[in-house]
Amino acid sequence: MHSTQLCDVLRNPPLWDYALTLYQRPEVADACLQLQDTAGADVCELLWRCWLDHHALVPTEKAHNALDEVRAWQAEVTQPIRHLRRMLKPRARDEYDVATLRDHLKEAELLAEHETLRQFQAISETSHAIRKHRADDASLTMQLTRCLVMQGPAQEAALATLTTQHTAHHP
Repeated sequence: MHSTQLCDVLRNPPLWDYALTLYQRPEVADACLQLQDTAGADVCELLWRCWLDHHALVPTEKAHNALDEVRAWQAEVTQPIRHLRRMLKPRARDEYDVATLRDHLKEAELLAEHETLRQFQAISETSHAIRKHRADDASLTMQLTRCLVMQGPAQEAALATLTTQHTAHHP
């Protein structure tokens, strides 16, 4: 498949739309946040890998090299915003100005995640960064497991929720 065809395929649905749809499915948001908070997973990367699987694609080694820039963006921009937003949650319950600031941080975090997904989409549209899924490729669950720092029963249950919702209800 040449790059023009690949881009056309990957824009139906585009990653942002796919991610929003999947994230809104029952229990998916909770599963993703549990994997983020207990296993060090990047929710955007999990959703990207599900989206690739939706298109029967997998990342190549060249994509893995490009992921360093995306991960740096997440570490330097998205995660600090998220930390501030979460830190302000208790005070935001009682203080209007803090609640307003927290709302702005929530908007900034969403914009940062939107940029992350844009970067993942751009990586994917580079024909050498992805390829068609082959029978000997790891399952989606195994691919997602590699995104985790630690794994236990709670993380396995969260992964099962994510993969079940992805498989049962392709957006």
